[in-house]
Amino acid sequence: MRRKKSNASALMAKLLMVVIVAVAIYVGVSDTFERDEPVIVIHNTEYWNLKEPISIQINDQSGMTSYTVVLKTQKENFDLAQEMLMTPNKELKLNIKPPKRLFGLKEHDVTLYVEANDASQWNFFKGNSATVTKKMIIDKKRPQVNVIANSRSITQGGSALVIFKASDDNLQSLYLQSSNGKKFYPQTYMEAGYYASLVAWPVKEKNFRMHIIAKDMAGNLTKKYVPFYLNNKTYRTSKINITDRFLDGKIAELAEEFVETQGVEDRIKRFKIINEDVRAKNEALIHKITSKVPEDIVERLTITPFYPLKNGKKVASFGDHRYYYYNNKRVSESYHLGLDLASVQMGKIKTRNSGKVVFAGDNGLYGNMPIIHLGMGLYTLYGHCSSVDVNAEEEVSAGMKIANTGMSGYAMGDHLHFGVLVQGVEVRPEEWMDKQWIRLNIENIFKSAQKVINRS
Repeated sequence: MRRKKSNASALMAKLLMVVIVAVAIYVGVSDTFERDEPVIVIHNTEYWNLKEPISIQINDQSGMTSYTVVLKTQKENFDLAQEMLMTPNKELKLNIKPPKRLFGLKEHDVTLYVEANDASQWNFFKGNSATVTKKMIIDKKRPQVNVIANSRSITQGGSALVIFKASDDNLQSLYLQSSNGKKFYPQTYMEAGYYASLVAWPVKEKNFRMHIIAKDMAGNLTKKYVPFYLNNKTYRTSKINITDRFLDGKIAELAEEFVETQGVEDRIKRFKIINEDVRAKNEALIHKITSKVPEDIVERLTITPFYPLKNGKKVASFGDHRYYYYNNKRVSESYHLGLDLASVQMGKIKTRNSGKVVFAGDNGLYGNMPIIHLGMGLYTLYGHCSSVDVNAEEEVSAGMKIANTGMSGYAMGDHLHFGVLVQGVEVRPEEWMDKQWIRLNIENIFKSAQKVINRS
């Protein structure tokens, strides 16, 4: 009898052990007893303008049963959201708008408090809870922007100068934007809070408007219109008939150099690739190089009118819209974004202003091409050179010989392709070769701005 009782007790003990192990395994793997706290993510930055809702995401394996969102100040608390969930939810996305009385808050430094509880039976059936706090700054004020001086007018394809004042305790971004979406970045002018920028009206754009855009860390945005008198300009349109001699000569010669035309036998297709695809690639490099603007403080941009080639005669104008025809059929088009000058063969090219060489090398259709930065995102470009006397990163002085004219790249005769760019936009070289234009649109604007700043 004792042996039977002993065997029964042992069996019961084993069964109990099995049950305990099974329960332990169940508790360990079941979502019902999961031990992970809810994951709370506050997507907003530490700044809040009270216009955009606070975005919060809460995730949990067993699902949330409740959450609370409170904004705490030194004097009082604001209940932003609170909910008891009848059905546990594994993912919550909250977009919480501020209560109306929060708009009258005088304090700026606050703390956001988020608490969430899940449906787990862990922790003696109490479940898991998580709390996240985030320090925030309430900023309802938009940046202040005022134009203090700017060029009176701007011409299609031309340049202008804008000087303005911008202030905000939490300023995040500041730039000027034209109606076609191009951004121009200013430099600090003379002292903190004042800014200056050259801007440009792209030759291909018929309409033009310019705004200063200031945005702070809280997302408050100010958009200030810059008043310009707009001078629309009609540029020349050219019809160019291409010949078999041209296709079998210069184009065939260029086609051997470019990866894009390798294996292309069709002459018109080769010409189209060179005139459009290769040109776009070369211009993209130019735009990348000339889009950079220094971050140092600028006090003035002193420019002597450009005369890069002594006794240079204009042989092609800036802004020409060229249409190419073969056997009376239009096959391609392009814009001429510089001024072509010619004098003598291998003529000396000199700079009239000091600056820094930012590129000196071959650039496809532009041939041997130095580019010089003169300050404030103003660049000069010299294409088709037969030889280049300067190197990248070299400082050049006024009157220094930098290259010789030539026929490198896409050039049919010895000449200089002279280009001027403002923050990556090709502009009319004629303006920067005109002493009166420089005085009225650059020098006088700096003088006017300086007087305003001195009075303040």
